[in-house]
Amino acid sequence: MYKFILLCFTFAQVLQAQQMKPSAGTIKHYENFPSKLVKPRNIDVWLPEGYSKNEKYSVLYMHDGQMLFDANTTWNKQEWRADETASRLMAEKKTKKFIIVGISSIAETRRSDYFPEKPFDELSKSEQDSLYNIKKEGELLFSEKINSDNYLKFIVNELKPFIDNIYSVYSDSKHTFIAGSSMGGLISMYAICQYPNVFGGAACISTHWPGVSKLENNPVPAAFMNYMAAHLPSAENHKIYFDFGTATLDAAYEPFQLQADKVMKAKGYKAGKNWMTKKFEGADHSEQSWAERFDVPLVFLLGR
Repeated sequence: MYKFILLCFTFAQVLQAQQMKPSAGTIKHYENFPSKLVKPRNIDVWLPEGYSKNEKYSVLYMHDGQMLFDANTTWNKQEWRADETASRLMAEKKTKKFIIVGISSIAETRRSDYFPEKPFDELSKSEQDSLYNIKKEGELLFSEKINSDNYLKFIVNELKPFIDNIYSVYSDSKHTFIAGSSMGGLISMYAICQYPNVFGGAACISTHWPGVSKLENNPVPAAFMNYMAAHLPSAENHKIYFDFGTATLDAAYEPFQLQADKVMKAKGYKAGKNWMTKKFEGADHSEQSWAERFDVPLVFLLGR
């Protein structure tokens, strides 16, 4: 598959991002990165200032990659400021040197790609049907069947081999991390559980524990907790970060996060050592809020 992907980008299809302009470092833009598992999507690889083939870098894979670097190109004119924060932390020698692989989401399939599949499979048929029938603003919440297992296979079996071959990076789990917010937080939790030998750390930011839009009579959070209890990777060689705010959508998360924290403790994770949960008073569910605290998970996962 790697050779197939490389062939696709042989003829000047590896482009400097024409619209996305980072404030620090450079971006290599891959338009409609091919896949046999999911719909093609854009990939933006951010390289820090001074990136050199003579050095090795850790890799942070991030979901919703179109929201990371340039507010001028995003739907809500907000961004994570991932390039500025990463550059500052590396310059201050607070983190190891790393690159960021931004994986763009596709609006109509985002929920299907990001909703953890194994917990969904554990729900009863009537519960699954109920979730598939949920509508938001007149549209079905899930436009397609849950496809997160294939989405993770895309990252692990198609995208990661490409990154490992093209860029000067470490390929082992000790130097490979995954992060996202909201539904992206869910799929990051799922990724480290499904592929503990690939990802050494995960940042689950404003994790959308309800999974869907309804809170009452919702079987989803319990399914997630049961899945984590059975599949969390070893605390010996993994790090997991969670956080949440207290405003807008984040206001609903604390009771569920407290349940997740109990699971973390039961599985041998130690707060401040290989696990962190942070509460940010007044923080809402937005890229602006995530940008303001993005340094916290970066230092926790990639700190020197």
